[in-house]
Amino acid sequence: MKGAGQLRSMHTDVPDHARAQMQMHTGNFQFPRPSLGVWSLYGLGSVSENLPGYVWIEAARGSKHILSSSFLPGVYQGSDISMPPASTGQQRRRRREESIEGVANIKNSRLSPALQRKQLDYVQALNQEKLKREEQQPAVDGIIESFELAFRMQDSLPSVIDTSGESQETLNLYGIGNPETDEFGRKCLLARRLAESGVRFIELSHTGAWDTHSDLKARLSESCRQVDRPIAGLLKDLKRRDMLKDTLVIWAGEFGRTPHGQGGNGRDHNAKGYTTWMAGGEVKGGFSYGSTDEHGYEAAIDKMHTNDWHATILHLLGLDHEQLTYRYAGRDFRLTNVAGKVAKKLLA
Repeated sequence: MKGAGQLRSMHTDVPDHARAQMQMHTGNFQFPRPSLGVWSLYGLGSVSENLPGYVWIEAARGSKHILSSSFLPGVYQGSDISMPPASTGQQRRRRREESIEGVANIKNSRLSPALQRKQLDYVQALNQEKLKREEQQPAVDGIIESFELAFRMQDSLPSVIDTSGESQETLNLYGIGNPETDEFGRKCLLARRLAESGVRFIELSHTGAWDTHSDLKARLSESCRQVDRPIAGLLKDLKRRDMLKDTLVIWAGEFGRTPHGQGGNGRDHNAKGYTTWMAGGEVKGGFSYGSTDEHGYEAAIDKMHTNDWHATILHLLGLDHEQLTYRYAGRDFRLTNVAGKVAKKLLA
């Protein structure tokens, strides 16, 4: 892909979806720990006072724990935002409000903003009293901060997720209005709008038929048709707005598929060798890093483990993975644990 760097020698430790997804996000497949999004926000801080620093647009089923800050302070946890479907008038306004409630359910339609503020002040006073009694309580600190953010978001988020002001040319660019590409196209457009508004780390997932144990040709072709145009539209839109040089775009799954068949028309899980790509930021465009063996089964040249991938991503964000640590349970933890090597050949 022109303008993107391909990583053709990825490998991870387990070929199981749930554990591999956890490792892809947190660097560890055994215990829930802070994810890449949480670590990025911890290292870089937030840009916007009125929006979360880490957002997952419709978090994948069974992955909500990845939004948790784990042992890092609660202020760095991620927020799950639901996509408002295409609609008009009162229905659109109601669905925008539901999207906000999906982040932090503090909205009370029976109260004016002034009375809601008084109600929240009372709740926060109780939280502060708990802090005084029990001293260090990271979870309570996180609740206090998330309630305040949720209150401020009520004014900011509706305008960000409302795409009605976008031009028809932009909607077409993302494939919005086309039955095949509309859903993912809206996610990609919302990601661009969130990035424009100062959200540091944005994740979106496509819930297509990628787990192709059978009927691979039809299912994979369908999924690719659903995402290709929106992804190309996102990259083009970021570039023409002069945002791509400051935005790192990553496309990845938790592992790959075997080069040999399964059941005649499918492919099994393969954690030994697979491909991802990155674009924007300081990534060298049109460059392929590493390769698998002659069968496409196992990473062979410039092997990149998940720890190396995380180290490289943090480096591209301006963070040193060895210095980005947090003291917990008597030792310094980091995203890459005690491993990780930056793939400098990928850097522009």
